[in-house]
Amino acid sequence: MTTLYGIKNCDTIKKARNWLADHGVEYVFHDYRVDGLEQKQLEQWCQELGWEQVLNKRGTTWRKLPDDVKNSIDEISAIKLMLEQPAMIKRPLLESEKKHLLGFKAAEYEQLLLK
Repeated sequence: MTTLYGIKNCDTIKKARNWLADHGVEYVFHDYRVDGLEQKQLEQWCQELGWEQVLNKRGTTWRKLPDDVKNSIDEISAIKLMLEQPAMIKRPLLESEKKHLLGFKAAEYEQLLLK
């Protein structure tokens, strides 16, 4: 089963969901804010993809953090922040039986899900 993780009102999530629907890919949507997220799962993503990739440093949630927090971030503190504030997880995160993809790129989705 394919699962798309993210936040419902995110524009990139909407693009990914539209792409999946347009290509007839069955999936489950998991909204971090509504459905929560287990620490163990987040730790697995960070191990597989790298915590620096999973942590969204482009969003307003990151930009609002104090500089001392941003300057001293490491894997442990990043995981804690992402659990407390799921908007800090890069999205979408697509989980298929084969692998995980961060962000939305139609070509990557096509290669993973349609070939």
